[in-house]
Amino acid sequence: MNAERHEFRAPQEAAGQRADRFLADAIGSLSRSRVKALIVEGHASRDGAPLKEPAEAIRAGALYALEIPPAIPALPEAQDIPLTILYEDRDLIVLDKPAGLVVHPAPGNQDGTLVNALLAHAGDELSGIGGEKRPGIVHRLDKDTSGVMVAAKTELALRRLSESFAERDLERHYLVLCWGLPEPLEGEINAPIGRHPADRKRMAVVERGKPAITHYKVLRSWGTSCALISCRLQTGRTHQIRVHMAHIGHPLVGDPVYLRRTPAAARTLAAPVRDALLAFPRQALHAASLGFRHPISGQALHFERPPPEDMAILLTLLDGNTE
Repeated sequence: MNAERHEFRAPQEAAGQRADRFLADAIGSLSRSRVKALIVEGHASRDGAPLKEPAEAIRAGALYALEIPPAIPALPEAQDIPLTILYEDRDLIVLDKPAGLVVHPAPGNQDGTLVNALLAHAGDELSGIGGEKRPGIVHRLDKDTSGVMVAAKTELALRRLSESFAERDLERHYLVLCWGLPEPLEGEINAPIGRHPADRKRMAVVERGKPAITHYKVLRSWGTSCALISCRLQTGRTHQIRVHMAHIGHPLVGDPVYLRRTPAAARTLAAPVRDALLAFPRQALHAASLGFRHPISGQALHFERPPPEDMAILLTLLDGNTE
């Protein structure tokens, strides 16, 4: 099924209108909020160049285009993808998500996700979440973040777990390998987070962002080159740890979005170690532990997982670092 494409030459009287309003009115069958979302997702253009801002003023005479992606199935397909299960009962499943696995289907990743894997693993046990048999994703980890996750198998478990996460009635710790050595060695980063003003695909510390608080503690350090840090989230914003660590000048090793240049701290490492860290293909971020009360029984549950092999190799290299 092909995308539906609409093209419009902007008349003089449309000059100055918001792009999302102009396109919504011109198409007639889409709300402005839907058009706005499509623009943010990269489905709009002006004279063949990407149109990135829904609020951009219309230019008279310019050719505007909007592509509407084909509808996707209401239910993802079950796919046999290996999972590392830490705990499972009739209400929930706890697993160790590997780096590289997307949590749920989205534009650009319609299959091969954790949701597809959970449907194959526990499809017959899922009790009609949202009226359909689907796993209840309570929280998310970025595609290239590894570690402990929980998913609900019943609607009641989903609701209660979601309440626990919303109220921060749980324990979550992350392990981070960052460039440099934060000072002080233990502290709090309190800085609001919102969309980057110039790049809508990135988050940033912005004055009118949503409140965001990260507590951190240095566990190990290698001079002032790198540090292994434990992070605890008081809030849960998109990319929060990655944004906050970059904000204080200590971006994560391998972060493809927030590590903007080769850090000065890299120069203090022996060449083989420096090269390995600079070539690390993902953010060095691992959800190391998760503790919560069982949504039905009330039993206290706690799960921990060590860093995956790729991060462990970096730590070993740092331990053997010699100039």
